[in-house]
Amino acid sequence: MVIAKPIDMEITMKLQDKVAIVTGSASGIGQRIAELFAQEGAKVVIADLNKDAAQKAADEISAKKQGKAIAVKMDVTNEAEVEQGVAAAIKQFGEIDILVSNAGIQHIDPIDKLALADWKKLLAIHLDGAFLTTRACIRSMYKSGNGGSIIYMGSVHSKEASPLKAPYVTAKHGLIGLCEVVAKEGAQHNVRANVICPGYVETPLVKKQIPQQAKELGISEKDVIKNVMLKDTVDGEFTTTDDVANVALFFAAFADKALTGQSLVVSHGWFMQ
Repeated sequence: MVIAKPIDMEITMKLQDKVAIVTGSASGIGQRIAELFAQEGAKVVIADLNKDAAQKAADEISAKKQGKAIAVKMDVTNEAEVEQGVAAAIKQFGEIDILVSNAGIQHIDPIDKLALADWKKLLAIHLDGAFLTTRACIRSMYKSGNGGSIIYMGSVHSKEASPLKAPYVTAKHGLIGLCEVVAKEGAQHNVRANVICPGYVETPLVKKQIPQQAKELGISEKDVIKNVMLKDTVDGEFTTTDDVANVALFFAAFADKALTGQSLVVSHGWFMQ
């Protein structure tokens, strides 16, 4: 008689015991990434300008017993706050394995009406913030000797332009360059770098753009969605936070450097390469 072996019911989580900092993760795409990482066993740091919202997001993860999460207040353009936030994460969890540089804003204006202050503010959040958080986290990755994954939240606008978004398009293109440098410098330390390039996702950031673009373009909000935002998709659908979070998980859990320096467009066919 053959005795069947018991089925191994243990589920291996893709990010078991990894420590992940996700900036701008009190809401939207960042929050969904943090939730998914926690479900996959990561210890998650919710880093956000809004400390109360960050704490709420961390508490929700902990309440669901999906993983460990803490909140830190972080203005990614403030060098001291970035350093303090990363230090708090290391004190709590020991090291940093994953950074998702997600914090960002949008600004809608034609170039001839664009204020220098608005240009500088957007570039500071997207580019200075990416640099400061990368520098702080990569030092931990180098020191630990365990390597790590750095993921930048780009956009389809990392690949092509749209009217009214000069600083945003410039910043998102810049993240491609930063990623490639990090991939080359970090390789000897087993640090990988990637960019996720989503299409339009129905977050508060995107919803705010709809009336702004309608006003600037002189069309209805419905036409902005159909004929501007989604006109080049294959299915007329928004990209979802789950779409983006699953790609972030893929990059964070990828075992080697085969994909380092690469960007992946997640846009329902809006941009193909």
